[in-house]
Amino acid sequence: MPQKRLSMRQITEVLRLAAQGLTYRQIGQSVGISASTVQGYLDRARRAGVRWPLPEDMDGAGLEARLFKRSDEDTRSGRPEPNWLAVHRERKQGKHVTLQLPHLEYKAVHPDGWGYTQFCAHYHRWLGRQHVVMRLEYAAGERMFVDFCGDTMPITDPDTGEIAQAQVFVSVLGASGYLYGEATAGQDLVSWLNAHANALEFYRGSPRVVVPDNLKAGVTKACWYDPELNPSYLELARHYAMAVLPTRPYHPRDKAAVEAAVQVAERWVLAPLRKWQFFSLGELNAAITEQVAFVNDRPFRGQKTSRRQLFEELERAALQPLPPTRYELATWKPAKVNIDCHVECAEHYYSVPYQLAREAVDVRATARVVEIFHRGRRVASHLRAYGRRRFITNPDHMPAAHRAHLEWTPSRLVVWGRSVGPAVAELIETILSTRPHPEHGYRACLGLMRLVKHYGRERVQAACERALATGGVSYRSVDTILKNGLDRVPVGGEGPVPGAPIQHANLRGPAYYQQTLEEA
Repeated sequence: MPQKRLSMRQITEVLRLAAQGLTYRQIGQSVGISASTVQGYLDRARRAGVRWPLPEDMDGAGLEARLFKRSDEDTRSGRPEPNWLAVHRERKQGKHVTLQLPHLEYKAVHPDGWGYTQFCAHYHRWLGRQHVVMRLEYAAGERMFVDFCGDTMPITDPDTGEIAQAQVFVSVLGASGYLYGEATAGQDLVSWLNAHANALEFYRGSPRVVVPDNLKAGVTKACWYDPELNPSYLELARHYAMAVLPTRPYHPRDKAAVEAAVQVAERWVLAPLRKWQFFSLGELNAAITEQVAFVNDRPFRGQKTSRRQLFEELERAALQPLPPTRYELATWKPAKVNIDCHVECAEHYYSVPYQLAREAVDVRATARVVEIFHRGRRVASHLRAYGRRRFITNPDHMPAAHRAHLEWTPSRLVVWGRSVGPAVAELIETILSTRPHPEHGYRACLGLMRLVKHYGRERVQAACERALATGGVSYRSVDTILKNGLDRVPVGGEGPVPGAPIQHANLRGPAYYQQTLEEA
């Protein structure tokens, strides 16, 4: 059984305590290892001629080389060592490639080579000495890990000097460790989705699985077994033919790849830029792009292979091709169809077939289009409107004038108004008759009902009288009249009696200006 590999700090502590005459058991209790492990390392030190205190010129690497010098069994003729990097790449290229197949190929060339057990032991020993990214066990093209860095980057407003902190998005491919970084304005949904799309275009392909942390922009409800994803994030994943597998909360090992990538980004991308001053996201991203290219081109520690070489040789061809069009950012929200056959989206009202009045629907909005879905089926689509608040109505969605299709119809609204007062009924009739479709006035009528519940019938009747007299035929006018108490002022009557003029030495009054005009 191979001996447990200790850190250099533990090894030096074992040597120091042994020089003080402590027993194997006492040393093990102090360092936190077994007595047999202590004995094994002291035997290694004796064979290597290493004693405490260590020579001043011996560092950790030198001590490791002395204690773990390859044995004659590893290097003697007839036991050649395979190209472990090639074996490692073969394991990543095919998800069904285990160590057994490379071992059989190795034995076919070297019949006197290691048996399967020794072959695996030497492979894992080699793998343990590699860079953390090299140790990942993911097949090529299988997974992309994504997260935001803990560190932020300052951006200075050139006009005001105000400093805002930009977030830094990082993604890494599991097999090659190929890194992508981008600065964003925040960790909101728009920044999250755009960064994903930019990363996939950088990789020129999409993996089969994306592994995010449980960020609110992507995961609405964190759960290892049944996570609830943001609908927009799920739509992006479907567009690029990816599955989303969030990590378990409070389990950092689930995202070791991206944690390592975040650490690399903070040390080798953000830290070198710490003394720079940036005045826009564009400037910052240009600098980040240069630093990311440096990281991807730099060889792994102890290897001649870089992330970019691994990506081009191993993972590039394994990625799925990108769809013909880039993902168009869409936001989703639940809504309920009003009795006016419209749903609200960004202070605009979009029509839905009248049969769906009072039904629950989902609204999908992009920069160009607003779509309404009922039970997963699209029931309406409109070009998105901007500017003033208004209705966007498809006439085919509106009911025939004679059809009593709703619980509330124009005639019923008028009857309700008469039950409150003649001015309320007249205002309702005016609102309904001045709209392109009577349904456009339903919301205003529902607003009048709410005002009656809040202010009472008499005050609303008086407010409607004043609104009709002044030409303010709208719900907003009635609401303003009631809020300011103008319903208590008779229409055409005198306003409140002004108070006595204020006497003050600094107030000049009209006589001063009259005198000034005469002198001029």
